[in-house]
Amino acid sequence: MPSLLQINETVNSGSHGVIAEGIGQSVIEKGWDSAIAYGRWSNASKSKLIKIGSLFDVIEHGLESRVFDNHGLASRNATRALIRKIRVFNPDIIHLHNIHGYYLNYCFLFEYLNSVSTPVVWTVHDCWAFTGHCSHFVSAGCEKWRTGCYDCELIHSYPKSFVDKSRRNYELKKTLFCSNNNLHIVAVSDWLSEQVKQSFFNGKDIRVIKNGIDTKLFKPCYTDNHEKFIILGVASVWTPDKGLFDFIRLREKLDEKEYDIVLVGLSEKQIKELPRGITGIKRTESVHELVQWYNRADVVLSLSKAETFGLTLAEAMACGTPVIVYDNTAQHELVSKDTGYVVENGNIDEVAATIKLFRQRAVEEVNKQREVCRKRAVIEFDKSICFDQYVNLYEEILK
Repeated sequence: MPSLLQINETVNSGSHGVIAEGIGQSVIEKGWDSAIAYGRWSNASKSKLIKIGSLFDVIEHGLESRVFDNHGLASRNATRALIRKIRVFNPDIIHLHNIHGYYLNYCFLFEYLNSVSTPVVWTVHDCWAFTGHCSHFVSAGCEKWRTGCYDCELIHSYPKSFVDKSRRNYELKKTLFCSNNNLHIVAVSDWLSEQVKQSFFNGKDIRVIKNGIDTKLFKPCYTDNHEKFIILGVASVWTPDKGLFDFIRLREKLDEKEYDIVLVGLSEKQIKELPRGITGIKRTESVHELVQWYNRADVVLSLSKAETFGLTLAEAMACGTPVIVYDNTAQHELVSKDTGYVVENGNIDEVAATIKLFRQRAVEEVNKQREVCRKRAVIEFDKSICFDQYVNLYEEILK
């Protein structure tokens, strides 16, 4: 039977880890053998699990990354051990997800991948694969990645470094990644696909498979009535680029007696620093808890400066909750005129005005929009659609 090996930072945890687990389950149902190699942490999985390295390796990798801008170039012994395990498993397809995250040496990995004939599928969930340093360049307005990185303006953003070796990193990635003649790139949105096509990956097989969610878990359910209008924001990590400061600005423009703002995914430190009128909730792995919040919310906001997809928006719509997003990157792709609003990037006044219009709607209009949101999510973002596209891609490659 055919076999699939996926490599990702996590398994069944976080958006990429959940997607990897779902793909594994899909191929198992088709009679495949499935394994997932991971570097950081995992939850229960139906695939065989291969741990990459140790906590010490992650710490050492983080130090090298910070001091020498060696992100993705440490974890040498851990990656050598992984390659030995790959040889034993001998997969028919190797599927990469996030190979950054302080756990893997991409140089060693691609030297191996370039020496064998095994087809490689790489789902790029962000922009790190084709830059010399950063995972997102939009907030800096940087265009250097198109021709060659240098003098990185984001050297102090993830992955933080005291020195700038973006030129070396860019050239190394370009040489290693483009030398693989069996490489198939999957972007998770049309926007990201366009960026990939303008990078050194131009000329490779580039597909778009949008992220999928479990619409049987993310669904409308009964919630308690509430007097205030609840505005919800969700993120796995609330960096400045995710729009935390914009939510704080929004709080100043809405009456506390009428509007509640709830942010899920904050750290304890961030929660302590929140102004009055914003409820902070720590990151949760509980889908049930997230579903409850999506259903309680009257609207879900994404005030992010850059999103390669926007999984929380799909989850919200699956629960029947409309969304408001900034007009940037891939966010507007998820929203139709019947399921929410796209507002000018960074325009908090327009966000506040749009929320006030939401609050004034009749009950019948609200209920109708919730039905449309749910229908769009089921048709566009159900995980079975996403995972079937991956299985079809594997079968096409093997033929």
